[in-house]
Amino acid sequence: MVEPRPIRTPAPQSATATAERPPAAPRSRTAGPGGGRGGGPGGAVAALRGLLARPMSSYYLLVSSSGLLLVIGLTMVFSATSVRDFKSEGNPYAALTRQALFAVIGLVAFWICQRLPGRTFRQVAPLVLGAAVVLLLLVNGLIMYQTLRDLKVARLGPFEASGSWLFIGPFQLQPSELAKFGLVLWGADVLARKGAELGWWRELLSPLFPVVAMVFLLVGYDDLGTMLILLSLLVGLLWAAGVRLRVFGVLGLVAAGGVALLVAATQESDASGGDPPANYRLARLTAFLNPGPDCKQFDCYQATQAKYAIADGGWFGAGLGRGSLKWDYLPEAHNDFIFAVIAEELGVVGCAVVLALLAVLTYTGFRIARRVGDPFRRLAAASATTWLVGQAVINIGGVVGLLPITGLPLPFISDGGSALVVTLAAVGMLASFARAEPDAARALHARPPAKWVRLLWAPLPPLPPERSRAKSTAGGSAGAAARTPARPARGGGTVRDEKRRR
Repeated sequence: MVEPRPIRTPAPQSATATAERPPAAPRSRTAGPGGGRGGGPGGAVAALRGLLARPMSSYYLLVSSSGLLLVIGLTMVFSATSVRDFKSEGNPYAALTRQALFAVIGLVAFWICQRLPGRTFRQVAPLVLGAAVVLLLLVNGLIMYQTLRDLKVARLGPFEASGSWLFIGPFQLQPSELAKFGLVLWGADVLARKGAELGWWRELLSPLFPVVAMVFLLVGYDDLGTMLILLSLLVGLLWAAGVRLRVFGVLGLVAAGGVALLVAATQESDASGGDPPANYRLARLTAFLNPGPDCKQFDCYQATQAKYAIADGGWFGAGLGRGSLKWDYLPEAHNDFIFAVIAEELGVVGCAVVLALLAVLTYTGFRIARRVGDPFRRLAAASATTWLVGQAVINIGGVVGLLPITGLPLPFISDGGSALVVTLAAVGMLASFARAEPDAARALHARPPAKWVRLLWAPLPPLPPERSRAKSTAGGSAGAAARTPARPARGGGTVRDEKRRR
């Protein structure tokens, strides 16, 4: 028979001990300036850390910053094009309607991409990059056909090319935008498969660098700015993969030589009759390095007008829709130089809001790359984030005069359908990776949303492996590696010794 467990009661305290104990200080809801709950910078920092420590913080930061940038973009496109469209077409909402239609298509692409698991992105990576290469070959082939036949328009059947744009009947698209997304997916898949073998040069020379060089050549001949973005996402991809610094040095030298060659070999055009100068890339670079007092039409006129817009805006701007330099004074005000319209109408405050949202997006993308466990997700997230932030930096730097003008759109904000759809698709991929973070996946499985929410929004991500199981697996693999003899290298010794010598 089991005896009942005795109930323990606290020992009585003496009156002397009770009297000598100091009274407890009352708890206050507000802490002092040093921190804790309530006011003060310490409390704000603690509250921010608490919000960032939540499992779904990456997902909500990504969606909110991207959504606000998209709303700002639609608003500024309408502000920059309403007067022009009313004058030319009699409809002030023409450009806004087109951009809103592309935004809807982009949101559908976002919804599809955030529902896809990582293995699906890896499976479709060759298809996306292959489609981009085929379209780029078609564009360059039409331009070459125009040059050989001395035609006014690069057209063959229903296909027509103009610069980096491809027109297929009533539809138009920019294949270089699809090449960015395809290179992110395919490059991340290739490097994730190689793993630790990236320490060998020949692993980078096949097949990554030849394919990248081909895409650079197809894009850079007509669009140097997009080629620089492809270079930036390649740098982000290699950096996340842990490639040695000497690779970046060699890559930088090759890239500098390639950019110089493309600038020098720009196709010349007739400079008579007010046409652009013979080498517009060299003229832009020269005007940036040595701006003269008398800027010509195609040298630094656009940059000068952008500076006027920034100066007129001041701290709080002239008011939304009340800017004047967008009325045929500032070329490409709705596209490449829309940040100047923001500066004129919303001032420094509006520019700071846009920069803050871009900074949040950048932080969130690299946070996702750091927190996910899958190597492919880590590489793709870092590369896509480098692409978006690099494009924003080059665009804004060209508008404010810190960088040469390259003709790149501002992500989420500039007018342009292909760029917006592909950008939202890349954000959808990042959203899928954010939901696959270990803490986020466990939280979603712990309290799964309703079934109709999962059907309409996104399914549950896969659960990460248990820590104990992961540790045992790691220990077992380490033991197996210790029991397996090292493969002999070419010049004697082992591969492990040879890597150590290198």
